Amino acid sequence: MENEVRKVEMSENVADPTGLGLLGLAVVCFVVSTSRVGWSGPTTSVIIPWAVLLGSIAQLMASYFDFKKNNPFGSVVFGAYGLFWSAMAGVWLIQMGSFGPEIQKGFDVTQLAFAFVGFLIFSIFGTIASLKTNKVVFAIMFLICFLFLGLATDLFLGGKTGFFALADMV
Repeated sequence: MENEVRKVEMSENVADPTGLGLLGLAVVCFVVSTSRVGWSGPTTSVIIPWAVLLGSIAQLMASYFDFKKNNPFGSVVFGAYGLFWSAMAGVWLIQMGSFGPEIQKGFDVTQLAFAFVGFLIFSIFGTIASLKTNKVVFAIMFLICFLFLGLATDLFLGGKTGFFALADMV
């Protein structure tokens, strides 16, 4: 009997996950922004489920399915922003004292500002890459850059610029 090598190709039909990823990004940004501009109470535990479920899990799912569709832009961008919202939920839990008073006391807003700078740099590269997608995605990425610039600036300057609220309105 001869050994025969066969190449088997598998195909998975996967819907475009962009809508899910954009829904997660848009809704969580809107919910958080309402707090920042004073339309609702301060950032509290009520925002954390939105950050985790829509901001993080929905975007991580979109990232996963974009990997399956061989879409490097969507997979990386949705994955990065999905992880960002998980981290933000953790930051809010630390600020609320959920991990104990020592960790809460050790919270340094400057570290968060540097995280925002890191995501600003990532977003600038993402904005450049989005030029190969479409105008809507480019506009969203451009506004996200403005958001991270505003967030980082406000935190570095001790919240005195009002830029935090302006950036959240974007």
